[in-house]
Amino acid sequence: MLLRMSTLLLKTLREEPADAEVPSHRLLLRAGFIRRAAPGGYTWLPLGKIVLDRVIAVVREEMVAIGGQEVAFPALLPREPYDLTNRWTEYGDDIFTLQDRRGGDYLLAPTHEEMFTLLVQDMTSSYRDFPQLLFQVQTKYRDEARPRAGLLRGREFLMKDAYSFTLTDEGLAAAYAAVRASYQRIFDRLGLAHTIVAAMSGAMGGSASEEFLATSDVGEDTFVGCSSCEYAANTEAVVTPVPSITPVEAGPIAVHDTPSTPTIASLVELANDRALEGRTDWTAADTLKNVVVTVHQPGGKDELLVIGVPGDREVDLKRLDAALAPATATLFDDFASRPDLVKGYIGPQGITARYLADPRVVAGTAWLTGANEPGKHATNVVAGRDFTPDGTIEAAEVRAGDPCPACADGTLTIRRGIEIGHVFQLGRKYTDTFKVDVLGVDGKTVRPTMGSYGIGVSRAVATIAEQHHDERGLLWPDEVAPADVHVIAAGKAGQVEAALELGERLVAAGLRVLVDDRPQLSAGVKFTDAELIGVARSVVVGRRLAEGIVEFRDRRTGERSDVPLADVPRVITDALG
Repeated sequence: MLLRMSTLLLKTLREEPADAEVPSHRLLLRAGFIRRAAPGGYTWLPLGKIVLDRVIAVVREEMVAIGGQEVAFPALLPREPYDLTNRWTEYGDDIFTLQDRRGGDYLLAPTHEEMFTLLVQDMTSSYRDFPQLLFQVQTKYRDEARPRAGLLRGREFLMKDAYSFTLTDEGLAAAYAAVRASYQRIFDRLGLAHTIVAAMSGAMGGSASEEFLATSDVGEDTFVGCSSCEYAANTEAVVTPVPSITPVEAGPIAVHDTPSTPTIASLVELANDRALEGRTDWTAADTLKNVVVTVHQPGGKDELLVIGVPGDREVDLKRLDAALAPATATLFDDFASRPDLVKGYIGPQGITARYLADPRVVAGTAWLTGANEPGKHATNVVAGRDFTPDGTIEAAEVRAGDPCPACADGTLTIRRGIEIGHVFQLGRKYTDTFKVDVLGVDGKTVRPTMGSYGIGVSRAVATIAEQHHDERGLLWPDEVAPADVHVIAAGKAGQVEAALELGERLVAAGLRVLVDDRPQLSAGVKFTDAELIGVARSVVVGRRLAEGIVEFRDRRTGERSDVPLADVPRVITDALG
């Protein structure tokens, strides 16, 4: 492959795009890999399409290597299968829906579990047809309320989704392990530093679930790691260790006048100033904060919920949504309609709404909390004696230094990452819904069990750009770079022709070549564009051409060396390993 920049559809930008928030978005636009087409939608320009296709090739190779068979479903899908799984309702406003001319309801697919399940139901009948591992690379659609960060969060994106169908739980575990290992190979080949973390299944359903998170400061996912063991999890999936406590011997509830203390900080200050219960060592952790939210069930039904968390913690709405999925929650603010809930002074004792508490609120613990009267708080409010939650919920923020839920000695560290892959052990959720049964080896019917495995392919391109760039531009890993070598004609007479001739020789040697043969551009502009585009190795055809010498540059190592023209193919091949 030889690409000539004089004829390539390419326009580099000198200025930072005004709406680009993260490095990958800025650099992919500036280097001419993508172009904004609509809010949350991008056109892949020639260089970008090459990188995208190379990422797809890696994914495809590794999936085929473990027995995956590629199929392709339409993106425009009928409503009926999604009604049967209730996901037409569960997805709510997150999906694009439309009607055809006859009034039939359709959606632009956010995911394809239903269609894969129906295909297997249609195409299989016996244990002899199993196991199956099917995959596709297909465009998905989500009606993001606020598309941002370029390819990292758009309304239209390319995914590889795969599904395993086996007849036993042991078969599911084996398929899951095979795909999980293939994902590690894929991301290693793509040059993506990543961590595998325990995750929530969300609207996908199923049991075991893990995310592959690429380390990045701009990532929207927060995950934790342990200082002592190998535990790692998305913060939404962190399980709070239940503290071992000795029940306190508290007196009866005591109500105190606490005017102008609607916040935890103001309450703690007053409690210490007045030495409530004879103490002057009150902290926010001794208080019980009660947060009111409205839970929005799919289909429009709302419910009021009060959540109790230690006062030194905030309610993490992402963790809350994960715990309530497929429902979502928003903070309640219509306190005038609920005079029994006194804003800033709510306590769990005698509460008339559904009440869920943090796992740290265990029986026998005593709290300073609201007295359910304006300007009043109560001490000696004991869990299990004065109130009993309707259940527990993982909604409090996770913080660095929290105890590890998997080992006795470790504490948690907090990092950020970009989700690039997700694997689920779905079980029989979808085969149960569609009543998929096949004849087993013993002549009885068997219901297949499923695994689901996704990779954000277009997101992977942006994530690679996030992890592989410097102050001068992109710096692609060799596996996905748009070319193996960038040949730059410095611009004087004869140099363009020599650069093109060298490019042909390199192509004949099996290399992919980008030649900057643009006339009437200075060498400085060409060098700047080369660094922006990000091919790691370049050859400059310049002032020593008459001597048969060109300059080889390796952007990663900073190496620059003069090389005889005849040796260039070998030098590049050696550098590529």
